[in-house]
Amino acid sequence: MVRALTRHEPQAVSLVDLLTDAETRDQILDHEVLVRAVLENPANLTISPQFYFYILARLALKRSGISDRNLADYVAALLEDFTRTRRLQGLMENVQSTYISDLLLALRKASSFETFLIRTHIGNYALFITGIFHDNVERRSLRGAPSCAFYEDMGRRSFQAVASHHVARRFEMSDLFENLADHFHHCRVALNRLTEELLDLNGDHRMPSFG
Repeated sequence: MVRALTRHEPQAVSLVDLLTDAETRDQILDHEVLVRAVLENPANLTISPQFYFYILARLALKRSGISDRNLADYVAALLEDFTRTRRLQGLMENVQSTYISDLLLALRKASSFETFLIRTHIGNYALFITGIFHDNVERRSLRGAPSCAFYEDMGRRSFQAVASHHVARRFEMSDLFENLADHFHHCRVALNRLTEELLDLNGDHRMPSFG
């Protein structure tokens, strides 16, 4: 951040001091110069995957009219989690109705906490595959697999369910899950655009190497 936004060391020191202020830091994270530095030369970046995906998620959601920073942070964490190689391969092998069906069956015997985890995962999974692999899901639906509409509905209802769960209330996440439920479609479309314009999950030539 300092390297992208300043040219002289005295300015850099001043900027580091400013980054300790939350409001100022949020403004800096939205700075056009910083966003451009992340987007234009990702291969040479030395930043964490969390930071990288936050910049992308924030930009994509803002373009879709969603300004909630907490929601952008959640979506960024979701992308970082699901795009790990091992995690991604596991998901792609299970983009079938049986995957969701197995989780729904597990809910019948799940404890209250397990129910929260399962429903949260269903919501996350539905948002990820409809957002990042929209075309893939639609092609599969022509052969009888669930459509994006199915996953959207499942994801929206899952986030709505966990919003009222006592675990969400305990960790003050109820509003976040409500927003995810209310804006599921717009988040999905924002991720579709992000995938088309900025990400290449096959070649990875437009993503940094995180080491």
